[in-house]
Amino acid sequence: MTSTLVKVAALGLVAAGARRYYRNWGATKEECRAELPGDELISEPSIVNTDAVWIDATPEVIWQWLVQIGQDRGGLYSYETLENLFGLHIRNADSIHPEWQSLEVGDVVRLVPKGWLGIRNGLALPVVESSPHRHIVLREQEPDTPWDAVWSFHIIPHWEDRCRLVVRSRQHRRQILDVLGAELAGPVTALMTRKMLLGIKFRAERQYSRTLQAAQTRPGRTPATTASAR
Repeated sequence: MTSTLVKVAALGLVAAGARRYYRNWGATKEECRAELPGDELISEPSIVNTDAVWIDATPEVIWQWLVQIGQDRGGLYSYETLENLFGLHIRNADSIHPEWQSLEVGDVVRLVPKGWLGIRNGLALPVVESSPHRHIVLREQEPDTPWDAVWSFHIIPHWEDRCRLVVRSRQHRRQILDVLGAELAGPVTALMTRKMLLGIKFRAERQYSRTLQAAQTRPGRTPATTASAR
C-alpha cells in the first residue's frame, strides 16, 4: 500500500512539474491574472488554468457556437472519435441549431451521458451565470459531484470582429489524492480543451466569412462598401 502511494505521489509530482508545458495554452500573462466572472465562487483554488484563442468573428457569432455546448446538444467541439471510443456518444454540430440557442441559469451542460461508467446521472454541470455574447459560468460541487470547481467561458472583444475566447477552470481540492488525480488528468484535459477552443474558432470564423461573402454579393453592395462597414 505504501509503495503504491509513493508511486502515485511520484507521478503527481512529475505531472505537476510538466504543467508549465501544457497549462495556460494560448493565454497571456495578463489574461491569466485577470479576474473573470465566476472566479469569486472559489476564492482559494488549488488548481487554476486559463486557455485562450483569437477568433476572427463577432461576439454574436462566437456565442451561437459556444451556447450549444453539451454532450446532448452541440457536442464539445473536441476529438469526437476519441470521445466516442470512451462511450460518450458525442456528435459535434457543424451548424447552428435554434433549439440550442438558450442557456439559462439553472440549466445544465452535460459532459457525459447518464449511466456512463455506472454513474446514474452521468456528469452535468449547472449554469450559475449566463450573459449572452459575454460569458457562461458552470459549477461543479457537492452533492452532485465530490469535487468543487468552476468552469467558465468568456468572449472578450478587441475589435468589432475580432475576439478572445478564454476558458478558465478553478478547482478546490481538499485531499492530496484529489490534487494528484487532477494533476495526472491535466495533460488530457488540456489537450481536449485546446481542441475545443480550436473547434469553436474554426466554426465561428467559417460562418462569419460566409456571412461577409454573402453580403458582398448582394445587389448594390460592393466589396469596397462591405469592407468599409467593418
